[in-house]
Amino acid sequence: MQIVEVFLPLDTGSGVPIDPDVIEGIIGGLADRFGGATAFTRAPAEGLWKETGSIEKDRILIIEVMVDELDEAWWKTYRSRLEAEFEQDEVMIRVTSCRTI
Repeated sequence: MQIVEVFLPLDTGSGVPIDPDVIEGIIGGLADRFGGATAFTRAPAEGLWKETGSIEKDRILIIEVMVDELDEAWWKTYRSRLEAEFEQDEVMIRVTSCRTI
């Protein structure tokens, strides 16, 4: 089993907040496709990174999906779509192997 985490920005690359209905649609779409999704929505997380000497910051939401088989091609296409839609250089999608006990 794999846990796929989508680090979804809450603002576009130009700083415009993303409509909450769009975010809900993404969470619902992932839940429909994979049979469930967990979104950590209580408070936006902050992503910090250093780029050309200055610290950049993003407000993000993390969505987790559990999958038996990882369709890497689908996830790469999905990531590209999110990057274009939200005007991002990169949307991080992280995969971790797991087992349930």
